[in-house]
Amino acid sequence: MEKNSPDFFTLAFFIMSLEIFHLQYFLAGLVSLLVITNPPSKIPLFISLTQGMDPEQRKAQARWAAIYAAIIMFVSLLAGNLLLAFFGISYGALRIAGGFMVAVIGYQMLFSQQTPSPNKAPLVRRDREDYAFFPIAMPMIAGPGTMAVIIGFSTEIAEYPHWQDQVATFFMMTLAIIFCSLVCWAVMRSADFCGRKLGPSGTIVISKLMGFLLVCIGVQFIGSGIRAFATGM
Repeated sequence: MEKNSPDFFTLAFFIMSLEIFHLQYFLAGLVSLLVITNPPSKIPLFISLTQGMDPEQRKAQARWAAIYAAIIMFVSLLAGNLLLAFFGISYGALRIAGGFMVAVIGYQMLFSQQTPSPNKAPLVRRDREDYAFFPIAMPMIAGPGTMAVIIGFSTEIAEYPHWQDQVATFFMMTLAIIFCSLVCWAVMRSADFCGRKLGPSGTIVISKLMGFLLVCIGVQFIGSGIRAFATGM
């Protein structure tokens, strides 16, 4: 019994280390998605698009927009590596290009004089009754910047040598997508309340902070891409 006890503690420590690693991956994915989607920046346009709708319609728009965005992000996570393989794009190239794009978006958010959005939606006429998919879910929430971040994470998942780690990190990233979509839903559902509490100045301050974090994430992706190039990935 005493002879096997060190093996037991070693196994328990190993399992705990894996759980901590996977939790860190979930937190990294969630923070990255919240920063790139920047839910508070969606408040003004959501209020504008749903103006004239009754409360139930606005709740439905927020709910379906979050569902559509989650589906788009999950498909990007699932099919990201397949698209890279089809076009012959290396993981390093994707991370460098995606990191550069995310850093540029963050720079624009940080130094723009207007309230920016990382997934800027085009101007649309308010003559329809359904804006959940376009432009709220895409490109307001799940725009090019968001998809670049998710595909960047999918390349990191594919590089893990053991399938157990790949499955666990994929699951954690899926949870991050779900949590991010829930946050976007909660913000849009309470858009009037959040808009009154934050005000224009509060929205701008949050956007500037998100912009700085996006620059950091972009630089991290570029560094990861350079390392992937150096190792021949």
